[in-house]
Amino acid sequence: MNAIRDIDSLVDPTHDELARQGFVSRLRKHIMKDVADDMRTAYDTAVKPMFVAAKGREPETGDEVRDAIADNMTYRVWSSLRYNAQEMVWESVREEVERQLPEMISIADQASQSNSHGGSLILDPDLEIPDYVDTLDVHLMPGCWQDEHTAGDVAQGAIYAHGGLVFRGSLMPSKTRSGVAASVSQWLSIRYPEFKPEKILETGCTIGNNLFPYKDIFPEAELTGVDVAAPCLRYAHARAAARGIDAKFSQQNAETLNFADSTFDLIVSSFFFHELSVEATKRVLAECRRMLKPGGMMVHMELPPASQVDAYYNFFLDWDNEHNNEPHYRDFRSQECVDLMTSAGFSADECFTASIPDVGGADPGYFRQVALGETSPPKHGIYTSWGLFGAIKAA
Repeated sequence: MNAIRDIDSLVDPTHDELARQGFVSRLRKHIMKDVADDMRTAYDTAVKPMFVAAKGREPETGDEVRDAIADNMTYRVWSSLRYNAQEMVWESVREEVERQLPEMISIADQASQSNSHGGSLILDPDLEIPDYVDTLDVHLMPGCWQDEHTAGDVAQGAIYAHGGLVFRGSLMPSKTRSGVAASVSQWLSIRYPEFKPEKILETGCTIGNNLFPYKDIFPEAELTGVDVAAPCLRYAHARAAARGIDAKFSQQNAETLNFADSTFDLIVSSFFFHELSVEATKRVLAECRRMLKPGGMMVHMELPPASQVDAYYNFFLDWDNEHNNEPHYRDFRSQECVDLMTSAGFSADECFTASIPDVGGADPGYFRQVALGETSPPKHGIYTSWGLFGAIKAA
């Protein structure tokens, strides 16, 4: 029996806190669906016709849509609501995290001192946090991922974990495999049935959400997660200890990692690269190539490049660039993923891109057909499909 208590369970909302979180989740859904639909109608019936009348053509880029719609009242209401709801997500869990913080720190300390689950946690207090993390509250989350206010702090990890549930509208734990890691690992097992990675690395692992599920498909694999944020790594390590997952966590910048050449069979990430500058992205990809074993694979889930979606969807996605403290969002999406990989040292014939449905929401037969290339993949959509890019390093 594992003696480490589940750190997630320590954040226990009161009746009023839970009601507030439910309200914020439903508000976000209303904004992202109903109000967004109203905004699209306003664009189609008023904004776009005015643009066509003035330019003799439809908008061709997200920037043109953004400039054209900027003064439209429906857009301004949507944008203001979305911004405020984003702040409300984090605020809705702050008090319960603060209330339970001493006990969570105690649990994290216990996990770091115990080796019963076979995992490890290595922190580097002298690590220089890159400015694309340190200078902004990314996602409007106060303190971002890395701020610490007391010894052994895990608050940012807890806020990210429980605020994420409010953000996604999933206040109760899911009983089905879903999400990026569950989908990618299932896709790998179908697409490459002979591929059995022994060592898996996730860059930008935060609290382990998209690292742990690889154990379900590859139970013998050794999991390693790296991140610059010590509070998130402490929280992830405590979660792994409670679940009996022998994951290793290390506080490092993915641009310059201390692992030896040809160490990993599989390197993954989720929603990671759009937070980095393009030059930092290239350095991380070069590190991936260096650390991959011959025949090893990297698979990164990311937002679709601008070239793959229409002008309006580019505008919709790139809202975060100006308003969600993600200033590299648009620059990353303006790149072609294969070009980024080849500039990092991969050859074009080693690279691939793919789109897959979420394994939790797709019919298993359809998921398998997509994985095998027997049917068309889904178009990119919020929470329903995942865009992948990666490479198989030549043997």
